[in-house]
Amino acid sequence: MTPARKDPDCPYCGASMRPVAMTCDRCGVEIRGRFRETPFSRLSGENLEFLERYLLAGFSIKALAEESGLGYVAIRNRLDRLIESYRNLRNNEEAKRAILEQLEKGAISAKEAAEAMERL
Repeated sequence: MTPARKDPDCPYCGASMRPVAMTCDRCGVEIRGRFRETPFSRLSGENLEFLERYLLAGFSIKALAEESGLGYVAIRNRLDRLIESYRNLRNNEEAKRAILEQLEKGAISAKEAAEAMERL
């Protein structure tokens, strides 16, 4: 079982944080920039851990139930919540892209784009 990872939220204001640096453990080279994120990188540590356990169980609810001691219904409910969480994250990312496209085309102002992003 992997340790739960902390959600990527700013400890100061609570907004989402994004990765901006990667470091090589062997030679110490550091690269800074904007790195591709996916909705998977936005999942909570608890959801990532559950997804990993489900993957390692061969995507079998029965195998996961045997390994974890949880019943089918409990696992199915967790899986349904995970799916819903992933869908929401993916839809949120798509909505952000649409807002940025509108801003780029001049269809909305920067203020309107910022307000739309805040509502997401």
